[in-house]
Amino acid sequence: MKRREARKVALQILYQLDLNPEDPEAVLEGWREASGLPDHLWEFVRRLVKGVRENQREIDRYIEGASHRWRVDRMDRVDRNILRMGVYELLFCDDIPMKVAINEAVELSKKFGSSDDSKGFVNAILDRIAKTVLVEDADGPEGLQDLDGRRIDSVG
Repeated sequence: MKRREARKVALQILYQLDLNPEDPEAVLEGWREASGLPDHLWEFVRRLVKGVRENQREIDRYIEGASHRWRVDRMDRVDRNILRMGVYELLFCDDIPMKVAINEAVELSKKFGSSDDSKGFVNAILDRIAKTVLVEDADGPEGLQDLDGRRIDSVG
C-alpha cells in the first residue's frame, strides 16, 4: 500500500469532521481498525488529519488568499478538504516534495472532487500558493531556487 491510500482515508476523516465537528481523536480511533492500513500508513493518516485540524485557520487563510473571490466556507466540503490537505503538505511537510503534494491533491480531486472542474480548481490554488506565497516567503535570492530543501522549479 502507498501513501495515496492513506490520503484517501485522511480525506474521508476530514470530510466527516467537517460535517460533524467531533473529537478528532475519537474519529481517528473509529477509523483505525476499519481502514486496514498498516501502521506506517496509519501514522501518515494521523499526521495529515491532526496537522490539518491544528493548523486549519492558517491553512484556510492561504487558500482564501490564493482563491480569488472564493471563501473557504463556500467551497464544496470535499474540495476544501483536499485543498487543506494539499496546503498542509506544502507548508508543514518538508519531507514531501511540493510537486508530489500538488499532484496527490489533484489525483484526489479527480476521484472525489465535486465536479469535473475540481482538478483544475485544486491545481490552480495549490500551484498559486506554491509559486507565489511560498516563494515570496523565502529569504534571499537563493530562496527562489531552494525552499526548505525542496526544489521550487519542480512545481507546475
